[in-house]
This record gives sequence, structure tokens and C-alpha cells, in this order.
Amino acid sequence: MTPSDKQAPAGELSHFDAAGQAHMVDVGGKDDTRRSAVAAGTIRMQPATLALIVSGNASKGDVLGIARIAAIMAAKRTSDLIPLCHPLALTRVTVDFEVDETTNSVHCRAQVDTTGKTGVEMEALTSVQIGLLTIYDMCKAVDRGMVMTNVRVLEKQGGKSGDWTAA
Repeated sequence: MTPSDKQAPAGELSHFDAAGQAHMVDVGGKDDTRRSAVAAGTIRMQPATLALIVSGNASKGDVLGIARIAAIMAAKRTSDLIPLCHPLALTRVTVDFEVDETTNSVHCRAQVDTTGKTGVEMEALTSVQIGLLTIYDMCKAVDRGMVMTNVRVLEKQGGKSGDWTAA
């Protein structure tokens, strides 16, 4: 057994072995179970920028439609972006945007589902972040001061650790 084959002690970071070396966690012995995660985040902008998005008159096209497709694609490619994530066969990705004119914001919510050996929290987070980044990219010509905030997991279901909901 090499040092990287040794599991990290209980209660420690699972992506590091006992010698402190990074590795992809072995999930081969785990049973396939239904898993789901929901993540959310917000992008704040100038009122005029939000008006362009809502009216559909942004120079690059349908901002929220393109951001939705980008967010779905991001969930599917998470393991290509996050080095120690397992490639997963996702069974569903839904992305919703809510315009909030009182705060000049767009809220993004992504739900990712699979039946597999590991959770989909990273896929949900990646989906939200790329959705928000796409909004930024499509609107940066008129508003470079947009701020992405509060990207977080809201809930996860399934797996050995069970269900969890943010407080």
C-alpha cells in the first residue's frame, strides 16, 4: 500500500490521505442511491442593466435563456473543472432565474439529481456560478460593477450522511 492509498482519519478532509496527498475519494464500495442538491446565488446590477435583461434588448440576446443553458452545461462538466470531482451521470438539471426589481438582482437556483455513489452538491454550485457568470459576461459592456453573492448549497438529499437543509 502506498501512502496515497491510506484513508484520511475520520473527521478530516476526505480528499487528502494520511500523508497529506490529494486524491480522488474511492466511492467504488458505496451503493447507488438517489441524490439531489439545490444551490442558489444572486447577481446584483444597475437598474438599467436589469431593465435590458427584462426587456430582452441586451445586445448579446436572451441573457437568461443563454445563462440557463450555460448553467445546465456547467453541471454536466463539473468534473472537468473541479479536479477531484467524480464524473457523474446526472439524471436531471433544472435552473430557474428570478428577477428581483426591488434589489436590482437576478436570483439563480439550480437543482441537480442523480442515482449514484456520490452527491451532486458541486454540480449544483457549479451550475449556479456559471449561470451568474454568463449573465455577467453578457452584460459587462454596460455594467462592469455587477456583484455575484450568496452562492451556497440550500439542501442536499440522499447518501450516507442523509438529508441536509441550510438554516
